[in-house]
Amino acid sequence: MTTKPLFPATVLSVLCACGGGGGTQQPEACIPVDLPTATDPNAMGAVVDSGPECVGHTNGLFTSVTLCEPGTSTCQTIDHLLIDTGSVGVRVLESELALVLPAVTSTSGRALAECTHFVDGSSWGPVRTADVILGGEFAVSLPIQVIGEGSYTLPANCTGTPINDFKTLAANGILGVGVHLQDCGADCAQPTSSILNPGLYYECSSAQTCTVASVPVAQQVAHPVAAFPFDNNGTIIQLPSVPADGALSVSGLLMFGIGTQPNNGLGVATVLAVNGQGFFTTTFPIGGTGYTSYLDSGSNGLFFLDAATANLKQCTGGVKEFYCPTSTAKLGATLSSSSGASTTIVFSVANPSTLSSEAFAFGNLAGPMPGFPLNPSAPGFDWGLPFFFGRTIYTAIENQSTPAGAGPYVAF
Repeated sequence: MTTKPLFPATVLSVLCACGGGGGTQQPEACIPVDLPTATDPNAMGAVVDSGPECVGHTNGLFTSVTLCEPGTSTCQTIDHLLIDTGSVGVRVLESELALVLPAVTSTSGRALAECTHFVDGSSWGPVRTADVILGGEFAVSLPIQVIGEGSYTLPANCTGTPINDFKTLAANGILGVGVHLQDCGADCAQPTSSILNPGLYYECSSAQTCTVASVPVAQQVAHPVAAFPFDNNGTIIQLPSVPADGALSVSGLLMFGIGTQPNNGLGVATVLAVNGQGFFTTTFPIGGTGYTSYLDSGSNGLFFLDAATANLKQCTGGVKEFYCPTSTAKLGATLSSSSGASTTIVFSVANPSTLSSEAFAFGNLAGPMPGFPLNPSAPGFDWGLPFFFGRTIYTAIENQSTPAGAGPYVAF
């Protein structure tokens, strides 16, 4: 499936369980993988495996999140939330939630719900309040989204194929740890009559009646890490490299804070400032054309350009969303920001048919991304999970102070 939500205002949030599409394969054997243990309170284990219930999720980076009824010790740990640097907020499937979480309400006192738009569908569900525990860190009374149609009927103007259950999401939820403080921001606080308001949020007077609402940022689905009392300026994802033909699973870490503890310093990482939409520039090939680009751990491949521009053959059949070079292609690109910082990288694109059928973690899956994320006639680069293997990736949150200055930026 393709799960890339585009918020068409000043904030672009990207969530992708499978990049250009087709994010799962049928597992030949179901082998549960335990999360690695993190010894530091500002860290938690992360794993790339076959997904919840061994659904066969390719290149999905998962962790477990503990939710609590606010101000109580009534809590539930939910496994296999997709770690996504391209979106913001905690989102959990309604079918997985056993807690009774209070509704977040509008200024008129009505319960709020949200329609999160994707390229090929939408996720709908109420906005609730929960205490959120990640590793040894916690966020109190955080607005989260509960994905599902059990509470409120899907509005007619929440268009697109519904992505509201386990079958369509192929995960138990999403842990969005991108660069923004909220999933929409100031635009969703504009009057509903304003063209700036993208119409993501709704207020509901009954199970059948929900209308587009203006929602202050304090009531919007929020970045859980920014709500921590400490280590709240960003996140770090650490993953090892994987073999050329893939790995059954990969264990890593999700860490909180940048330069706030002995274990989360920037070191010699290259810092790339991103604009208000989370974008920087990729020049491809080296010395060639500059394209809009972003880092997105929620995408299961490197998605860029089109077959003709990339000079790569596109696959057909069940893997048509990927490139199928005759032999593994070695490519180079330069990543840069408006501040003048830049770095050159080398990456590989393999033919999916040559990779292990028993693996779920691949560092060389890639496919086309013509016309996304901004302009249908302007292709770009989505540096998905394969980019994260073998690297330490920093994501600094907007307006939060760090040793390299205030976010937003990415670094590696």
